[in-house]
Amino acid sequence: MAQNTLFVWPASPRSFLVLALAKYLKLDLNVVDVTSTENKQFADNFPLHKTPAFIAEDGFKLHEVVAIIHYIINLSEDEELKAALLGKNAREEAEILKWVSLTNSDFSAALFGAVLPIIGKVPYNKKVFDTNMEKLATIASIFEARLKNYTYLVAERVTLADIFAAGIFTTGFSTLLDAEWRSAHPATTRWYKTVIASEFVVETLGKSQFIEEALKYTPPKKEKKEQPKKEQPKKKEEAAAAAPAEEAEQPKKAKHPLELLGKATFALDEWKRTYSNEDTRSKALPWFWEHYNPEEYSIWKVGYKYNDELTLTFMSNNLVGGFFNRLSGSIKYMFGCLVVYGENNNNGIVGAVLVRGQDFAPAFDVAPDWESYEYTKLDATNEEDKEFINNMWAWDKPVVVNGENKEIVDGKVLK
Repeated sequence: MAQNTLFVWPASPRSFLVLALAKYLKLDLNVVDVTSTENKQFADNFPLHKTPAFIAEDGFKLHEVVAIIHYIINLSEDEELKAALLGKNAREEAEILKWVSLTNSDFSAALFGAVLPIIGKVPYNKKVFDTNMEKLATIASIFEARLKNYTYLVAERVTLADIFAAGIFTTGFSTLLDAEWRSAHPATTRWYKTVIASEFVVETLGKSQFIEEALKYTPPKKEKKEQPKKEQPKKKEEAAAAAPAEEAEQPKKAKHPLELLGKATFALDEWKRTYSNEDTRSKALPWFWEHYNPEEYSIWKVGYKYNDELTLTFMSNNLVGGFFNRLSGSIKYMFGCLVVYGENNNNGIVGAVLVRGQDFAPAFDVAPDWESYEYTKLDATNEEDKEFINNMWAWDKPVVVNGENKEIVDGKVLK
């Protein structure tokens, strides 16, 4: 007999939430852990390989955690319980969806964008980390403002909004939201402790740990290179005879065409350090405009030509990362940011890049895919162009596309 099947990665908060609710609701589910094993049924039915994923006994398929949670709650025959969790009227239902959506999108993106570099799952970049921490603080202030006046997020009872948000907050409280943060957010902390003690998740979240001091990034130790064994010195005659032959065998490395422009007065390395270590709006950008020499460097708007082919935002960001890696041959003559704006299946890539000289091609043509992008020279004396450059390097304002604001969701720094 066919059975409802749930594919999960238990270490993921989203999978964990579905499992917690399924356990409370006493649903008869075939739970399949796809963390480390290839499952043909999962791979064939869910090409994105996202968990959780669900196949009903009649073949009905679902991915995306919010849809799955709604569906499995509706599998319960307890109508009163369903109404309590999902909302007793249209407004309650909309409010619950609002908080679930905020937690699943903006809050999760900022939280995991800050946590993953700290624990070594993705490369650490101070600019990206600081940006995510700022977003996290903004969203946390929204939760705190609401919970100062209400016991729960929507009604005077636990709803799906509370359960879902608490599940994601669990990762935060065990990594970044330390004693100092909890002291500054007493209402959110009180709410979280109340929710994890509720009957719905007490068995799964009830023993959550609170970190006393936030995790901090620790640069990996450099491995010591094994010193080659010293060879016995050759006789002077042998060395002298071999020298001309060795010199002939080593072709001279071709100079980068931008090296012919000579040394610039604008200290690019100092600018990169300033950008990496100082607040972008208040310190770094004023430093740049004070020292920038438009006769030595030019700034270009760089946009991906095939935005209509982009799908998931993280894949678009990986595309940018690959492009930047292939520009390594020109890195000492360049600086800039490309950002990903929009949402899954409706996103684009654009940015601003500083280049030595007045032509973009000598810097960019070291990358095989450089022609997949279009380049437009920007004029820093034009206020609109200058604002675009500032926004691309600060990542704190939406990108305007055809008159419509598109939020920046990710990006890379070329430095």
